[in-house]
Amino acid sequence: MKQAQKSTGAGQGRLRTRACWDMLREAVLRALPGGSGSCSSSIEGLEFHSQTCPADPWPRFYSPVAILVAQGAKSVRIGTQETLCGQGVCFICGVDMPAASCALQASAEKPYLSLSLRLDPVLLGSLASVIPPAGGRGRCACGAMAQEAGEDLLDAFVRLVRLEARPDLLPALSAPVQQEIHALLLAGPFGESLRPLAATGTLANRIADAIGWLKTHYTQPFDIRGLADLSCMARSTFHKHFKAVTAVSPLQYQKRLRLREARRLLMEERCAVAQAAFAVGYESSTQFIREYKRLYGEPPRQSMRRFQEPFCGKPRHRPSKEKDSEENHSR
Repeated sequence: MKQAQKSTGAGQGRLRTRACWDMLREAVLRALPGGSGSCSSSIEGLEFHSQTCPADPWPRFYSPVAILVAQGAKSVRIGTQETLCGQGVCFICGVDMPAASCALQASAEKPYLSLSLRLDPVLLGSLASVIPPAGGRGRCACGAMAQEAGEDLLDAFVRLVRLEARPDLLPALSAPVQQEIHALLLAGPFGESLRPLAATGTLANRIADAIGWLKTHYTQPFDIRGLADLSCMARSTFHKHFKAVTAVSPLQYQKRLRLREARRLLMEERCAVAQAAFAVGYESSTQFIREYKRLYGEPPRQSMRRFQEPFCGKPRHRPSKEKDSEENHSR
């Protein structure tokens, strides 16, 4: 009798989970009926994403974000580690982090579908002080991780998405549901990555502060010893933990920030190559061109020419105007 009740309960749970994913897929398809693209919702920080064809990995920056994959699959490479995020997986990133990602399973008949919610580091820090940790304190974890979304987290996302249809309740309920999502992330397995970054005084939290400094001062030369002092760490300790969180060294992180901004200047502001290079802190346009090509797979001028061309087919290295899924949360 008890075994039968247990089996019935498990079956009902699976049906509820399937219905939740169906609802999220329908929400993304309603928001993006035209196929590939990204679209902001009426809920602050929540976006929908769709892609109708696979593509090669493309360098980007992930901001603090939680991404639910509702259909298809994508690959995320951070440093040397590649993670496959298939249907039902939640990917989180707790700091601004350089990565390369692409849709792997996507077609016009069955597009890659996902939704992303911007995470609030201040809210995570506040909640970390009142939600008991599942593991040890002060551990310096990697700034990103992925695993299957639990039922509670999935249910909270569904309730958040449903608020789009209730503009009368949206102002009152959006913030509490988003706070619940942040709390669930901290209280569950994702807390292993998020808590060390959010809790004041931990090694990872001090690395997050150093990342904030680099984001503001990336055009300037910097001495790693000074940045380590700012983080109250020895130079070797700082370098070790910075790479543990971001998968790159501080110098590589600065370089990615510079190249990202230079690309924006080239594509959106139509700056000359040398002008963009000097604007982001390079002293040599030759070095800039070499490092740009190493990251993006082509020289800056070729990127600029391709940016002006209409998109057709699947290029090896996509120009900026061909938007990829979760682009607004991976700047």
